[in-house]
Amino acid sequence: MGDWLPTVLGVTAGLVSTSSFIPQVLKAWRDHDTASLSKRMYIATVTAFTLWSIYGFLIGSFPIIVFNLLSLVLSGTILFLKIRDERRCGDTQVPGREPEPTRSS
Repeated sequence: MGDWLPTVLGVTAGLVSTSSFIPQVLKAWRDHDTASLSKRMYIATVTAFTLWSIYGFLIGSFPIIVFNLLSLVLSGTILFLKIRDERRCGDTQVPGREPEPTRSS
């Protein structure tokens, strides 16, 4: 097989996996609702894409570099929106716990 096959597979995989973040970014941006998103998961995702990008540079792989940097930007955007929305809403609720009812005097 030619040397082009690994590149074609890498580009195809990169297009599919990177494009999967686009609907989430658009929804979080438009709706300003990131309450159902896991901040820990996006911290892990951003860290992973950073490490994959560094790896891509070290081995000189164009598809790994480009698509992991694009995915890093998209997942970083979601993480930024999540943190911004938490700060705006003063999200102090403990995960998995119902908010306390407010009492009126």
